Amino acid sequence: MLGRKTFTRDEIDQARKAVATQLAALRVHDDPELGNVVLLALDRRFVHRVRPVSGKDTNPVTELELVAESLVEHEGVFTTNKAIKYVVDRSVLGLRDGDRIAPDADAVERLADAFLAELEVRFLDAG
Repeated sequence: MLGRKTFTRDEIDQARKAVATQLAALRVHDDPELGNVVLLALDRRFVHRVRPVSGKDTNPVTELELVAESLVEHEGVFTTNKAIKYVVDRSVLGLRDGDRIAPDADAVERLADAFLAELEVRFLDAG
């Protein structure tokens, strides 16, 4: 699949519903590993987003990208990269290079809400 510059309202709304369902389960089980799974699943829905639209700055879209990459490529240790100018003070979760990623339900909800809101600003198909 080629990179995407837009996503539909329906795609974003479906993601919001899925996250709400997953958060309900996370609140029952209170398991940081499940929190990581929720974030990976959210990232996967929009994995083909393109850098010129998502940006190189610290924003919820690029933060989730870094979190997902760190979970998959760095065994759950938060790791920044050269493509994104990450500034911890501008992030939602406040993770620093080398931190173990273990979000509780509230942290997952904060990042998911911020990600979807920013995704609407940057990627929502106005057509």
